[in-house]
Amino acid sequence: MNPSPTIRKVFQGVASRAQMFRMFDRHHQRPNRWDGDATPLYAGEWFEIGEAEHDYMFEILPPLWIRGSMFAMREFLTGSVTSVFFTLRVDEAIRFFHGYCDLSDPASVETMRVAIIERENRPIRAMTREERLEHIWSSTADDYRGYAGERWPEASRGKRTVMLYGGKGGTFLKLLEDLSHDEIAAKLPVQLRHLPSPIAA
Repeated sequence: MNPSPTIRKVFQGVASRAQMFRMFDRHHQRPNRWDGDATPLYAGEWFEIGEAEHDYMFEILPPLWIRGSMFAMREFLTGSVTSVFFTLRVDEAIRFFHGYCDLSDPASVETMRVAIIERENRPIRAMTREERLEHIWSSTADDYRGYAGERWPEASRGKRTVMLYGGKGGTFLKLLEDLSHDEIAAKLPVQLRHLPSPIAA
């Protein structure tokens, strides 16, 4: 299921309202959804939203807290993980972001705020391999993504899969983490296919 405690951008561009709601639970198809602690799976994920979406979420329920240009949702997703919404100045522009923070760590919100600003202040648009894979996962319809089941080798079970088109061979499933450079490019929108990596930037 690929849990990761790192702070990570999971969508390139500004998410629409429909995309925002869909990404609130990017892992809802995971096997054994109601077993175990899902905190590592969600904590640290973030993406950009529009001002209207930010304001809508502010008005939907009374926030758990408001701290300057940030507020947290009262309803927790899992354990001590909840949505935190950020209004940040990046390159002289006011932008809006959603992130999942583990509030059991008092530093998690500020750590995420700093990480978002640092990531978005890169002088050239760039995407890491991990960001490309996360964007593919976020933007792929449920019918075309899933998790490796019993037909897969034991070491692969529970890992994320996506459906690829194999030409005359039809469609087939492949582990998300094993996609080649060309397969990643084919799954990304045209405007994202040729972005440099941060090293090249």
